Amino acid sequence: MANTFTQIHIQSIFAVQDRKSLIKNEWRDELYKYITGIIQNHNHKVLQINGMPDHIHILFGMRPTQSLSDLMKQVKQDSSKWINNKKLVIGKFSWQSGFGAFSYSKSELPKVINYIKNQELHHTSKTFQEEYLQILKEFSIEFDERYILKSVL
Repeated sequence: MANTFTQIHIQSIFAVQDRKSLIKNEWRDELYKYITGIIQNHNHKVLQINGMPDHIHILFGMRPTQSLSDLMKQVKQDSSKWINNKKLVIGKFSWQSGFGAFSYSKSELPKVINYIKNQELHHTSKTFQEEYLQILKEFSIEFDERYILKSVL
């Protein structure tokens, strides 16, 4: 798109189905590289990726050539197939439906990058559900808690 100039920074957050802790340290970095490749193959730029065994955070610069929903569908679909094809979990791996997406100005990026880098430390005092609800409230997003995160089985 000639003469189209944008600066769109998105943090996307999504969880493993039923918030099970299935992402293992042994293959987590490889998963992050694979997801980074998916996003970059769609001409977007990953700025930071990290997470916990039950969820993931991705901060990326987004080009206006694709909808956010289509990109997240592709990321979740392709990474699930990758995990399942490599048989990295017992049974079938899938991501929970839906995702959170939050936009940031360029001046906020260092803070968000640091936040994502330090997920392990952050989650010593706060659960994923507490974290996610706090972010929704900080962004003044109306929600019904019944539909936010499925209960762990």
